[in-house]
Amino acid sequence: MIDHAHDLASVRDATERLLTAVAKLDNASVAEASRLPGWTRGHVLAHLARNADALVNVLEGRPMYTSGEARDADIERDAPRPLDVQLADLRDSAARLEETGSVPADWSRTVELRGGVTDAAARVPFRRWVEVELHHVDLGIGYKLEDLPAEFTEREIAFLVERFTGHPDVPPAHLTDGTRAWSTGRREPSAPEVTVTGRASDLLGWLCGRRDGTGLTVAGGPLPALPPL
Repeated sequence: MIDHAHDLASVRDATERLLTAVAKLDNASVAEASRLPGWTRGHVLAHLARNADALVNVLEGRPMYTSGEARDADIERDAPRPLDVQLADLRDSAARLEETGSVPADWSRTVELRGGVTDAAARVPFRRWVEVELHHVDLGIGYKLEDLPAEFTEREIAFLVERFTGHPDVPPAHLTDGTRAWSTGRREPSAPEVTVTGRASDLLGWLCGRRDGTGLTVAGGPLPALPPL
């Protein structure tokens, strides 16, 4: 059962951690490269602000973005802004999303996200939590996958495992951190299953494309190449 109220509170906490960390930067460091190819830290911050507004659109029944081109143009427009403007925009857009999430609504309804993807409204706060936590890591300012809340890491692994389950390009795979286990990939009972073992942070990093899997142990075949998210 998805607890959207719990996840909204988690988003608020993650956003405060992000704002506190970003406030220690300066204009020059905001203009430096992030860990995402082709994006500065300003691009990451602009994306996070515009994503909050986009999720307000989703919860209020509007298209998430008017178009992919408009989304990209907004990020490019906002990326070069000075730190104080970035912080204010991120804080204000997060507040708008939190306010929208506090309005009584049917959280079991289906909403449409980017690219025609649909999901339960109740999962939107978790999706925002993912954006805030992983892009905090992407900023490259000292926050690492190992610093993510344990609950978040476990849930995001499960979310990504579900996403790749049945995917024709992903071979059957058994994942474990030594305590918990997940299965993903094609559903072919006769196909050999690859076993991938490692720390939860390394499993998450591989699943979400932030690490190349060198910290993982693989048995039964090579480490599967995962399609982009």
